Amino acid sequence: MAQYSSTLDTVFEALTDPTRRAVIRRLGGGPASVGELASEFTMALPSFLRHIRALEGSGLIRTRKTGRVRLCTLEHDRLAVVDGWLAEQRAIWESRTDRLEQHLREAKDD
Repeated sequence: MAQYSSTLDTVFEALTDPTRRAVIRRLGGGPASVGELASEFTMALPSFLRHIRALEGSGLIRTRKTGRVRLCTLEHDRLAVVDGWLAEQRAIWESRTDRLEQHLREAKDD
């Protein structure tokens, strides 16, 4: 788990912002230009670009420039790291609750 620590920190930090989560949700439907993404928000373009840079810095999205358009693409591998970490946590807690349930059943039977 320690090998994921800096990656997870960066990704979770990027995902703390609702604008960034909305961009990730939108990019789940396919690539989009920065202009298309920005049109869904009421903030100024320079402010929106800070969110794009944060997402790019976290590795959650990749951007490439084609002519005058910057196209954003979701990086599914980076989301898979988060999904893997959450699955590990879920397994730990399910195991603990299963043991607690078993303990309570045994205590009730005694």
